[in-house]
Amino acid sequence: MTKLLDGKVALITGASKGIGRAIAQHFAQLGAQVAFTYLSSVEKGQQLEQELAAHGSKVKGYRSDASDYAQAEKLVEDVVAEFGKLDILVNNAGITKDGLLMRMSEEQWDQVLTVNLKSVFNLTKAATKPMMRAKAGSIINMTSVVGIKGNAGQANYAASKSGIIGFTKSVALELGSRNIRCNAIAPGFIETEMTGELDAKVVDEWRKAIPLKRGGTPEDIAKATAFLASDDSSYITGQVLQVDGGMLT
Repeated sequence: MTKLLDGKVALITGASKGIGRAIAQHFAQLGAQVAFTYLSSVEKGQQLEQELAAHGSKVKGYRSDASDYAQAEKLVEDVVAEFGKLDILVNNAGITKDGLLMRMSEEQWDQVLTVNLKSVFNLTKAATKPMMRAKAGSIINMTSVVGIKGNAGQANYAASKSGIIGFTKSVALELGSRNIRCNAIAPGFIETEMTGELDAKVVDEWRKAIPLKRGGTPEDIAKATAFLASDDSSYITGQVLQVDGGMLT
């Protein structure tokens, strides 16, 4: 039986934990060959490489800084040399440096914009070369509901995620004639290791405010990402898919 991503080569940034890890796992289960990046979490990256290999698909982890243009360019070159092509790019790498605007340092602003937004430019620009040669490709950029509605204490994060939306729509317009699609996913409240450290009462209040009455899981995001990566979404480009349980409805 043919799997949804059989024969596809995918590159996923920031895949050592959380949403990125779930995407890498799901893609491997769906038959994709998976290249992924990690930066500080070396041990987790190596563990993921071993875990994904058990699915029988070709897999390779790369220690690479997505916010560095030269590293991003070399990464894509290495992936194409190793796997022979690049069909799917998932720009997932990101950080938060929260704080009220009056107290936010220039460094906090610059770090978040560089890691979250510039990395998307870096990888997308590099990936378009092999995709244009193949006249096919799917690029999925991870934004956030915060990039749509804003959030107090996250001016830098909101700006970076909102910027990803504008970038996604522009790339879709530029590359559509080459059969390269570019979409974004806006997760809502997703329960990961990070949210597990928050006050239980606060988390419960967030859940109650969501129409579906639960937080999302990394697997919820992975499934949506697989849809946009696959040929099942071949006539969808320039869109932002909210995976938020109805939070912004």
